[in-house]
Amino acid sequence: MINFVKSHGLGNDYIVIDGKEVNYSLKKREIIRLCNRNYGIGSDGILMLCKSKNADFGLKIYNPDGSQAEKSGNGLRIFSAFLFDHKYVKNKKIISIETKGGLVKSKFIKKNKNKSFFNVEMGNAIFLNNKIPVKIKDKNNSCLNKEINLKNKKFIFNAVSVGNPHCVIFLNKISKDLAKEYGPLIETHRFFPNKINVQFVKIINKSTVNIEIWERGAGYTLASGSSSCGVVSVGYKLGLLNSNVKVQMPGGNLNISIDNNFKLKMEGPVEEICSGKIHID
Repeated sequence: MINFVKSHGLGNDYIVIDGKEVNYSLKKREIIRLCNRNYGIGSDGILMLCKSKNADFGLKIYNPDGSQAEKSGNGLRIFSAFLFDHKYVKNKKIISIETKGGLVKSKFIKKNKNKSFFNVEMGNAIFLNNKIPVKIKDKNNSCLNKEINLKNKKFIFNAVSVGNPHCVIFLNKISKDLAKEYGPLIETHRFFPNKINVQFVKIINKSTVNIEIWERGAGYTLASGSSSCGVVSVGYKLGLLNSNVKVQMPGGNLNISIDNNFKLKMEGPVEEICSGKIHID
């Protein structure tokens, strides 16, 4: 039996557990079953608290298919709320968290009824193909305004890493059906050796966008913090967006800011759903 907390950030839900309660690495079948909405708790992934030599806390992020993710924006806010609400953090408002995708800082903003608000420094956007990674030859080692053909349909896409890889596509019209149809094809395309998260974006104005998301290892997702950062990074790079942008998703809105060095910050809410005990197997 292990203790768990389940929370969501704009409908993107995660199970949080303390790694001290699991004295071995979670097996793929255990992760899949825990995340299954019929046979487990049900979630878009698992967040495991672990030790870190470089930060206040370490975080392992598992996708519902059993793979490990480098970084998750909603996951980081949920993990932060878990640490603050369950007394792992005392007498400070800013903490450092080490992820597979790099070290970040998270700041507690406020608590309003059942919702906690955090501002998370998400690191810097990277546009180098070999760092994302993307298998496309380009003299500048970047992947901006490139063409991809799927089912006799052509998309112009842009790739970026914000600690995890993202494929950003700007369109005049987007939908859930579009994301579900083309998201999995792009996620697993030969261009992306480590697979990729996919965002379909409609620009409302230079400070507001709507996005639909297909998340690597998880599928269609109501909201994503790292996807929001990926979209704003590309939009800012191409001169399509300002440095402060409201990202509107089916699950709700996030505020993303970016500076001239492409350093990103994300602010948004977290809400705890339930807590309890579950058999790990």
